[in-house]
Amino acid sequence: MKFGYINLFLACLLASGIVGCVSSRSGKGRVTVDNVDVLTPDSTSAVEVDVLINVPEKAFSKRNRLIIVPQLVEADSMLAECTPMVLDAPIYRKKLERNKKIFGYIDTLASSAVEVDNRKAYEIPYKEKVTVPEALENGRIIAVLSSDGCGECGVVDTLDIAHITNIPALIEPKKSLKLNWIEPEFVIRPKVMEGRGEALLQFIINRFDIRLELGNNEAEMNGMLATLKKIVTDSLATLNSVGIYGMASADGSYYFNTELARNRANSAKNWLIKQLDLDFERQRKFSIGSRPEGWMPVLEAMIADGHPDSVLVRNILDKYNAENDDLAEKHIRRLRCWRDIREKYLQKDRKVEYVYTYTIRSFTTDEELIDMYGKRPDAFNEEELLRVSTLKKTHEEKKEVYRTILHYYPQSQVAANNLAVLLLREGNTDEAEAVINSLEEYSPEVLNTKAAVYVYKDNYEKAVELLQEYKELPEASYNLALLKAKERNLEEAYMLIKDYADVNAAIIALSTNRNEKAAEIMRQCKTETSLDSYVRALIFARMDDCSNVCKYLKKAVSDEKLKVRIHNEPDFIHCSNMPEFKELTGGEND
Repeated sequence: MKFGYINLFLACLLASGIVGCVSSRSGKGRVTVDNVDVLTPDSTSAVEVDVLINVPEKAFSKRNRLIIVPQLVEADSMLAECTPMVLDAPIYRKKLERNKKIFGYIDTLASSAVEVDNRKAYEIPYKEKVTVPEALENGRIIAVLSSDGCGECGVVDTLDIAHITNIPALIEPKKSLKLNWIEPEFVIRPKVMEGRGEALLQFIINRFDIRLELGNNEAEMNGMLATLKKIVTDSLATLNSVGIYGMASADGSYYFNTELARNRANSAKNWLIKQLDLDFERQRKFSIGSRPEGWMPVLEAMIADGHPDSVLVRNILDKYNAENDDLAEKHIRRLRCWRDIREKYLQKDRKVEYVYTYTIRSFTTDEELIDMYGKRPDAFNEEELLRVSTLKKTHEEKKEVYRTILHYYPQSQVAANNLAVLLLREGNTDEAEAVINSLEEYSPEVLNTKAAVYVYKDNYEKAVELLQEYKELPEASYNLALLKAKERNLEEAYMLIKDYADVNAAIIALSTNRNEKAAEIMRQCKTETSLDSYVRALIFARMDDCSNVCKYLKKAVSDEKLKVRIHNEPDFIHCSNMPEFKELTGGEND
């Protein structure tokens, strides 16, 4: 595609001032092409034109130049021109050379021109790689012939060089993608829940009784109370255990501090039991303990504060802490920074930690699940919520449940996947993308859905990259085949999809000229869409069965896009003279 046709005719018109006018219509034969091939664009969106052009003897006058310009056309539109083939008769060449010398004439076709004896016949090979638009469905490579010496004759003939078919364009990946809908398995599991918290309390030195008026004690204790009260008053919950642990101070005797911390935990326990008004059985669920706080919090506070003596404290802890906390304290008290440690880094509040477990009643029947979902979705585990999603009838109801699941269980792969599938099906690509991207891990099924999101966002490269890793998954393999077909990597696409019995598999088989395989696939195909009928017509066309071609095209023309495509489908050319075919195409076929 190197030569502008307007320039070509300018050259011919200029030539008319040089040579005499002899009409090309006086030629004795017509230029022809051997074997008009049907070409399919490759993965670079190009077709390889490789033909023999037969120029018979006296196809043009001895005073003329024969110009053959291959062009890429679609329907009535010329899309591009290829490198021209220019044949000069002897007298034309002599006069051309004379005109160059006398008038300084510049021949714009000189690089393509060769001198031939017009009284002889020639077989001239023509080979060119022609890039075609990606959206081209069907086209032709034609040759436009001009035999001109006077500028009046212009185009004298056209001939077909090749037909271009782009059958993979019949595949619409966004409509054909196989999405993984994950059906959850409902398993009844004990719903044991665990929680933890802490209260920062102030005590009189060496005392363990809780005084609400000190510091922020009242708010801290009421926080513990509110947490546990919510459980013990929940009709769906059964309290299993509450462990309360006092934290031992770093300074002072290790034994004394541990016992003091345990007594403070016991005070917190007794206060909570009294406020909750628990019966004896539930009081037994409470336990107490102490946990040595040690000197590490002091060291961490000093390091955070940038204290220069933190290195000295670290060295002491490295040397003695594993043996005896009291021994470490003895050496720390001897440091010159002891006053800073006592005033700045020893905690004034004493921490009380609590850990609690409880069981939420399981919901086992569908009726109970639906009823309780409307009342207490917070009491459901993930499996129960997923079961509710299967009981809902409409897509809107299911989406609402999946959003609820993701509220309570943000990493639910089933909920995220199925919600994304529903959103993709309704065209809500942005939300589907956000839902999938919120996950931290992906199962192969979810990754297939993620790849589908890329396709819907027109990021085919990322989709192919992702599907390549998981093509063992049947749906991923199928979807990858569709994208490979779009890229026109047709052999790879065929190997991925050949075991499927649907119209897309048949289209890819036809694209690789596996016509019998395509016929076998469509015999197994159970659907009867317009596209199915169109592909069946293509198969019969390749079997030279024009009656069945027309039979199935009658079913296909209800789709306007297919009705337009029929006119330029190369496989239908040999059926175009049949009355039934002319009726389908309005009496015309290109």
